[in-house]
This record gives sequence, C-alpha cells and structure tokens, in this order.
Amino acid sequence: MAHGTKPMVVSMGRRDEAFMSGRAGQTRGHGLLAAVAGAFTLAQLLLVRPSIGLGWDEVVYVSQAGTDAPAAFFSAPRARGVPLLVWPVASWSSSTPLLRVYLAVLSGLGLYLALRAWRGLFPPRVLAGAAALFATLWVTLFYGPQAMPNLWVGFGALICVACSLRAHADRFDRRALWGVLAGAALMAWMRPTDAVWVTLPLLVLAVAVRHLRLGAALAAGLVAGGLQWVIEAFVSYGGLRERLNQASRIQGDLGWNLAVDDQLRSLVGNTLCRPCDGEMPAPVVYAWWFALPLLAAFGLAVAVLAGRATRTLVPLACAATAAFPYLFMIGYAAPRFLLPAYALLAIPVADALLHLATKPSGRWRPAPAAVIALALAGHLAVQYVVLDRTVDRTTANRQAWARSAAALHRLGVRPPCLLTGHEAIPVAYYTGCDSGATRGHNANTTAADILRTARSVPVGALTDPGGEPARYARDWKLRRLDGLEVRIAPAPGAGGPA
Repeated sequence: MAHGTKPMVVSMGRRDEAFMSGRAGQTRGHGLLAAVAGAFTLAQLLLVRPSIGLGWDEVVYVSQAGTDAPAAFFSAPRARGVPLLVWPVASWSSSTPLLRVYLAVLSGLGLYLALRAWRGLFPPRVLAGAAALFATLWVTLFYGPQAMPNLWVGFGALICVACSLRAHADRFDRRALWGVLAGAALMAWMRPTDAVWVTLPLLVLAVAVRHLRLGAALAAGLVAGGLQWVIEAFVSYGGLRERLNQASRIQGDLGWNLAVDDQLRSLVGNTLCRPCDGEMPAPVVYAWWFALPLLAAFGLAVAVLAGRATRTLVPLACAATAAFPYLFMIGYAAPRFLLPAYALLAIPVADALLHLATKPSGRWRPAPAAVIALALAGHLAVQYVVLDRTVDRTTANRQAWARSAAALHRLGVRPPCLLTGHEAIPVAYYTGCDSGATRGHNANTTAADILRTARSVPVGALTDPGGEPARYARDWKLRRLDGLEVRIAPAPGAGGPA
C-alpha cells in the first residue's frame, strides 16, 4: 500500500503536473493561498466595519459567554459551538469591535487551514482560486466577523472531506483520520444536524469501501462534537426526540418545502427571509447562483476525463446533501444556511475555471481567460453592492436597538431589569437586562413570573408602534422609543397597577 498523497499526485494529468511540479511551485501556491486568506481578513475589516453591533442571533450566542447581560434564552436548534468560539474575548471584554477583529482574523486563519487540507488533492492555484471565489461572496464576507455558526460548519466540512479523501487513498494515514475527526467535531459542535447532512456521503463511502477506520473517525467526530447537544437535550429540553421536535417547530415544521425561490430572494441581502414573500431580485443578483452548479458539473466532467473523479465527486455530493434541507425542507431562507455548500462547491468550480482559462501545459488561453476575468469582475461588483447595502441596513437596525437601550436607561430601566415583548432579546442585551417571553419560539417565563419580577426590578413590555401589549402590561405607562413602544411597570413600592 502506498503512503501519503503521492498516488493522488501521480494520477493527475499533464495540466495538473504543470501546476504541481517542484517544491518551489508548491511553496508559491501555498503562499498564494495565505495571501488570499489575509486579504479575506482585511476585506472584512474594511467592508463590514468592526463597529457594527451584535445581531439578534449573535446576542443569544455571545450572551452565553459574556458578562454584559444575562444569558438569553437558548432555543432548541442552537448549539454551543459559537459561545465557545467567542469565549476567549467575550468572557472578559464587552467590546464589539474587538470581538469583530478577533473573528475576522480567526476566519481568515480558518479559510487558510481548511483549504490547505486539500494540498496534493488539487493544484495550489486551484485551491487559491477556490479560496478567492468563496471569500468574495458577500455572504462569506458579511458573516466572517460575526458570531454565527454556518461559516465554521463550512470550514469543518472542507477539512473533513479533504481528510476523508486522503484516508480513502491511504488507509494508514493517521493524520488524515485525525483530520476527519476534527472536521466532523467542529461541524457538530457548531450545528449537529448540519454535520450529519454533510457527512452522509462520507459515511456511505466508508461503508461502501469497508473502511472501518474512516467510518469510526467520522462517527467519533460527530459524537465528540454533538455529545454536549445530546446531553443538553435530556437536561433542558425533555429528551433528544423532544429537542428535535422543538427545533423542527421553530424552523417551521421541517418537511417537504420548496425553498429554492426563497433562497433566490434572500440573495439581495436579506439576512433572514421569513416570510419570504418579496419580489424576486434582478437576474444580475442571482446569476452566479445558477452558474455554480453548471461549473461544478463541468469540473466533474474534467475530473472524470483526467481519471480523478473521486476527489471532485465527493465534495459535490457533500455540498448537495448540505444544501438539501435548506432548499427542500424548510419554509424560509437565510443566505448563511448555504455557506457549507458554497465552500465545498468552490473547489470544483475553481478547477473548472482554471481548465477553461489554461492550456494543458499550464499557459493561459488569452481569449477564454479574458472572458472569465470580465465575468468575475462583474460578479465581484455585484457582490460588493449587495454587501454594502446589507451592511448599511444592518448597521441602522442595530443602532436603533442601541438608541432604544439608551432611552430605557434614561427612563430608569437599568440592570437588574427585565424586558418582554417585541424584539425583547436584542434590546434587552443592549440595555443589560434579562429577556422573557410567555409564548412563541423563545417562551421561557409566565405572566405571573413577570408580574412577580416587576415588584423588585424595572420591567418593560415592548411592542411595535401602535401594537397591542400583553394583557398584564396594558395599564403600564406608555413611552416611545426608536421604532418601538415600551410600557414600563410601576416602580417597586410606587403603588398603582402592577
């Protein structure tokens, strides 16, 4: 049995050999990948702005590790990977810009390591191109410095699939097996259900070729990352089945739901499209989305002709299973859901583009290369426009929460305190309060508990302007905030309705 990655390199065609000949070429290729990863971090800091406030989901995750406000309600679909990811900063600093810089640097490092795992499987220029394609999507740039799980599932998927291919080529490659375990654990720690979907083709492959070590490494990684989620299910959610049922209800009752059109509508910059009933964006916004599978299919054809189909077919299969539940089993959309699929598609797409733009000797084809460069330039322009608008809109929304928090402080709602009602979770975090809900996906208290709390600390009930408050808060004093209304319970000991 041959060891290492040599068998894979030997099986490459002349075009691949031209790119991979010599240690100097390998070094230059990895240097190019490092440069792309560094540019990815820099672009996040310049285009997404470290000063942008925390979003709703980020508030939930960061509050588990931070000290600015009580931990927000942690609903059934969420996992503890992101709180662990932000803990090194959030546990001692309340600075959002510092957290953004930390995550931007970490995501740049993650991009580099995830694609470096593919060295020897694809030429260095393909890997650098894949990194550039993935890193310049507006959704990748936007979520790089954010405390959200999906990008990290994508990095884990890249590592897990690459190391699975290595272990498939060399059954005695222990480093590859450890990489499989680490990649699967990272995915499961971030989003256990996503990890299962991504690894499904890898598990099938391990069974088909009777690779017990590979199957064991995959299973061990899923268990290592998902065990805490399972234990928490029994401790806090009434069991694993009940947690899965709650997660399904929160996500709109998972089942057959065609969400392809919802994903298309979300590509204009809707970070959460629920309900997704807006107009379809202009074709220029989503043209790249339809180009991806076509280029990936061409990349597979190139790989088959070159006699290296497995290393292209496997990431394509994992990308398909990763995307399936978000395209066909959920009734709404968020662009970040498909980040793992985009990460896995980037490699065969980059391989296809490089094949179109170069000759077998490795030299550029002037005309096709110029056409591809022009198309990519237009694609980058569209991605920048969507990103810029998304950042502006998101910044404005989060600044409104901060202004509402400042107004609440002036009204005497200061920690310790409790907020309920519309947008209570983010506004409460910005105010330093606890948050509570008597119904809905984040229900964690009762009306009686809220009234009891109002006897000892400030309590406010938030609504949209003109909205109907909960029955227990109808007699509370009405105040107007930035885009919200709040009814504040009488101060403890002040008398009047409580």
